Amino acid sequence: MNALKDTSHSPNFIDLHYHANPDAFVRRHGAIDAGKLYAAANGRVVLKNHLGCTAAQAWEARSQGFPVSGSLVLNEIAGGVDFRVVERSLCMRGDEPGRFIVHFPTVTGRKHTSTLARNVSHPLLVSKPIKPLRVTTDAGRLTPQALDILKMACDYPLVISTGHADAREVRALVDESVRLGVPRLMLNQPANPLTDLKAAELLEIATAPNVFIEQTALTYLLGYQQEDDFREVLSTVPNVVYSSDLGQTSQMDVNDWLEQSQRWFDTFELDNARRVQVTLANPQKMLEL
Repeated sequence: MNALKDTSHSPNFIDLHYHANPDAFVRRHGAIDAGKLYAAANGRVVLKNHLGCTAAQAWEARSQGFPVSGSLVLNEIAGGVDFRVVERSLCMRGDEPGRFIVHFPTVTGRKHTSTLARNVSHPLLVSKPIKPLRVTTDAGRLTPQALDILKMACDYPLVISTGHADAREVRALVDESVRLGVPRLMLNQPANPLTDLKAAELLEIATAPNVFIEQTALTYLLGYQQEDDFREVLSTVPNVVYSSDLGQTSQMDVNDWLEQSQRWFDTFELDNARRVQVTLANPQKMLEL
C-alpha cells in the first residue's frame, strides 16, 4: 500500500486544530490537500470550521487514505447549541474510532481588535453574519442547552471544547463538567484575548484530571500571548495539547509550523519526553475512549 494513503500508521504528532476550506474565511488548503501534508509529515490532523461540522470533509479525506478527523463548532449558522446538531455530526462521522471534538460557539459577540489578516469566504457572511451565541444566561448560569451538551459527553464519545467562552464561563464549564463526570473537557486556546487565562490560572484549573489545555501556535504568533507565558504553559501545565490553529492564507504552512515549533521547543529547553507529551501523548489520551 502507498504509505501516503495508509491511515493505520502511528503518527508522530496530532494537530487538533487546523482550518481548511470551505470555512467562514478563505483558507490555504482543502481537506484532501491538508491531509496530504499531514500524512507526508507522519502526523494526524483534526479540522475545525466556524461554519459548523467537518465530519463529512474528514470522511472523504480518510476514504482516500489520509489521516484526517473532523470536529463540530456549535455556532448559530450550524444550528447552535443543540444536542441534535451533535447527533447529526456523529452520524456523519461514521465509525471512526476515538472521541469527536465538539466546540461550544466561537462567535460570541465579544469583540477584540484582531491582528489576523483574513478574507470572508462568502458574501452571505457579510450581509448575514453569524449570530452570536453564549453558553451562559444573563444571570451567569450555564444555559440548559449547554448543560445538555455536557451531559451528552457522559454517554457519547465526545470531547467538549469551551470554544470562545470567557474566563468566567470557562470556570463554570470546568466546575459543571467535574460535577457531572464529563470524561473530557478541552479549554480552547485559553490564552486568546477573548478568554485571557494565564499559565498560573491554568495550573490551578488543570488539577481536574478530565481537563485538557490547548496551547495554539497562532495565539503566540499573533502577539496575544507573551513568550514567558507561552513557555510556562508548554513546560509546566498538565494535560497540555499543542496545536497550530493555522490554515490562514496569511500564516505559515504546515511544514513551516512544524519547523518553527521545534525551534521554539529548543529555545524553551523542552526535553524530548515533554515534546512527545504535548504533541502526541496528551492529544491521544484526550481522544481515546
